[in-house]
Amino acid sequence: MTGTPRVEVTISHSGWRDSLPEAAECAVAATAAAWRAAGETPGARAEISLLLTDDAAVQTLNARHRAQDKPTNVLSFPLEEHPVSSSEPWLVGDVVLACETVNREARAQGKPMADHFRHLVVHGILHLLGYDHETDEDAAVMEKLEVEALASLGVADPYRPSEPVRSLPRQCA
Repeated sequence: MTGTPRVEVTISHSGWRDSLPEAAECAVAATAAAWRAAGETPGARAEISLLLTDDAAVQTLNARHRAQDKPTNVLSFPLEEHPVSSSEPWLVGDVVLACETVNREARAQGKPMADHFRHLVVHGILHLLGYDHETDEDAAVMEKLEVEALASLGVADPYRPSEPVRSLPRQCA
């Protein structure tokens, strides 16, 4: 039995390779960190898909699925509930990130691109697992899990702007 899901990363926009050459490795590591922080132990048959694309593609998805005709940093699309048996396949869902928006936000917040990217992947994975931030109480739970997952990757608490930002070396594993 495996403690983390199989992660399929598709990079469909060259901006990711230019701004974060290690994006696929960072995505896999951030997914595993979110998984552990949430206490998931799905077995070897859980699968997650991450699409690293551009603002235009995310804007189209955001308009179609959320009635918001604008790009956003990350979208999550849960597919299946956790199966009763760990021997059953579990298609957890898809997470989609927009390169230009993620880059713009990282620069505006004075954060390393890799750290902001890791945060958004963790955020998206937690949404797939049923966490949200619709109420203050739910947001506090989700933020606590994000901070725990990011700390395991060596990323500073993104909710404490006074804390100095530090980043792992260029590799993300």
